[in-house]
Amino acid sequence: MISSIKRLLIGRPLKSNEIGEQKLNKTKALAILSSDALSSVAYGPEQILIVLVTVGAAAIWYSIPIAVGVLILLSALILSYRQIIYAYPHGGGAYIVSKSNLGVNPGLIAGGSLLVDYILTVAVSVSAGTDAITSAFPTLHGFNVEIAIGFVILLTLLNLRGVTESASILAYPVYLFVLALFLLIGVGIYNVTIGGVPTEAHTPIGTPVAGISLFILLRAFASGSSALTGVEAISNAIPNFKNPAPKNAAKTLMFMGILLAILFSGIVFLAYSYGITPSGEVTVVSQIAEEIFGRNFMYFFIQGTTALILILAANTGILLFLYLQLI
Repeated sequence: MISSIKRLLIGRPLKSNEIGEQKLNKTKALAILSSDALSSVAYGPEQILIVLVTVGAAAIWYSIPIAVGVLILLSALILSYRQIIYAYPHGGGAYIVSKSNLGVNPGLIAGGSLLVDYILTVAVSVSAGTDAITSAFPTLHGFNVEIAIGFVILLTLLNLRGVTESASILAYPVYLFVLALFLLIGVGIYNVTIGGVPTEAHTPIGTPVAGISLFILLRAFASGSSALTGVEAISNAIPNFKNPAPKNAAKTLMFMGILLAILFSGIVFLAYSYGITPSGEVTVVSQIAEEIFGRNFMYFFIQGTTALILILAANTGILLFLYLQLI
């Protein structure tokens, strides 16, 4: 009985000679390893706005230059991790690089930091995904903890079924999220272009704002840089790619960087154009979607896929946590 339940939940045991079949192609790897980075566009722009709005709604225009700074940092990270992929083709990321160049203790510190980071990634991602669900269905606010725990259990079971099988399942929500945000950004920009958004909805770029300071801007930049979380995931998991692993990993990393840049800059631009300000009960992406589409099918499609990818972003943390245990 117990054996049958186990087989149903996590599948049959894999033989040692089947390990090669667990390698990922670029399409599946992009889904399973980029979900953390791509999902961060759902909360990264919001973190910028949360800081700026403490000065006043007029300060929202500063999100545009801050976003440019974040994109420059993203470019530097992508190019750096691309070099690391070829220099350390067996993966390991910060742990391997620190150990090889600085010694065992710095390597352990870097590895320990990553383990803590991945645990927090699971907590933050699942919580953010739950928030996206309760933004669409406010009556569920009282069940946030229960919903989050349920998703963590579900992700754990999926990973126990093996990398390839879990990637096959998790790929669909990731690509649906990318499609949903491209539709959101495309329609939103089109509305702005044809004058469908009142110009008084936002403060013109360059308008002086009383109370703004360098410290506020730097804090907003630091908070917005949370949109870059998970960029290192691909360089950490090179052995999970099909051969030639380094080449496939580098291509996947570059494509992820392009997608992340487009989605992040699109959300920031729409939030500024529509004059969106952060709310404790409703996420920025939810407000943008409601402004553009209203509460119809597209709104719930965007909220649903956003919730899914935020929850699946935790899967990257789980996968890399398990990987770091093995190296």
